[in-house]
Amino acid sequence: MNISDFNLRHLRAAVAIGRLGSISAAAQAIHISQPAITQGLSKLEAMLGQLLFERRTEGMVATEAGHLLFPRVETALAHIISPRVTMTQLRALIALADAGGYAAASNETGLAQPSLHRAVGDLSVVLKRKLVERRGKGVALTDQGRRTARRFRLARAELEAGLSELAALLGRETGRITIGAMPLSRARILPAAVAAFHREHPDVAINIIEGAFHELIEPLRDGDIDLMIGAMRAPSPGPDVAQQPLFDDHPAVIGRKGHPALSDEPSLEKLAQYSWIIPAAGTPLRDGWARMFDKLSIPLPQVPIDCGSVITIRQILIESDFLTLLSPDQVAVELEAGWLVKIASIPEGYTRNIGVTTRTEWRPTAMQEKFLTILKAISKAI
Repeated sequence: MNISDFNLRHLRAAVAIGRLGSISAAAQAIHISQPAITQGLSKLEAMLGQLLFERRTEGMVATEAGHLLFPRVETALAHIISPRVTMTQLRALIALADAGGYAAASNETGLAQPSLHRAVGDLSVVLKRKLVERRGKGVALTDQGRRTARRFRLARAELEAGLSELAALLGRETGRITIGAMPLSRARILPAAVAAFHREHPDVAINIIEGAFHELIEPLRDGDIDLMIGAMRAPSPGPDVAQQPLFDDHPAVIGRKGHPALSDEPSLEKLAQYSWIIPAAGTPLRDGWARMFDKLSIPLPQVPIDCGSVITIRQILIESDFLTLLSPDQVAVELEAGWLVKIASIPEGYTRNIGVTTRTEWRPTAMQEKFLTILKAISKAI
């Protein structure tokens, strides 16, 4: 079952019936005839394979399926704004935003280019805003187009969550959890949580997207990612983003086996004489690394290489006298094998707050909530 198969007008009518308690009242409120609403509701329930209402003499009463679906639909419709927007238009704009052009969007969706042009053009008329503009031989979304595409993606995410919850009601574990994995989460906590969740819910798809914070935050805001796991940001990225702590990470100074810094008692003053490889400025690890030296009025060491890839850092450390600051969990295999060693602990008081980042208004499905429960339990154990 795909949300693109649904009619937004039918969903809007069902929500109105649930809110007002009768088809006649809904017809009057949304200006659609009673026969059209009745027919639309029948089609919607047939597609879902579930009744959304109990038909009673005193009116229409939402079933459990209706109570699950209607809040999701209401949120989706609030993102879409206009009652005149169709599912085809919503799908066309998202496809154009994702693909960057009509030809690529056509290949992605299977819709003919003229149909996509017409859908986006009609949408501009409905919303009374310019969504697309010519750029050379191609096209690009305007600022209003990008904002509208984000709202449509969030609407899509809500509808997909609603369908997942209805499937669970029928005893079918379906749906997808999309996780943005920042560097530290990939070492231990995320693999453990995913493995534990999959053992209990093998039919739920999990999509892991790796990246740095700046690469993942916009897809999160778009609704393409459900949650991010990794170092939290201070201050918060904005009121539309919520951060929930899981545990504190204590990094250490890491270098190769036989590193010359090990020849005597390593101090920060001595370690500052070596070259370092550290993630770029603005990341919690880099900022904390700088504070560590600033607090003791030690000039910052040379950083010839900015890098946030643990795989790359590991290999450079093994083959050179560079130093880095990492969680031992991130290089546990290399430490156990003796390729890398812990050169020194860092001063007390420096930690990274590791947590979950979500949209402020995100409401997890039952499956997503179960994953979060497992994630928190594993974090506590760590």
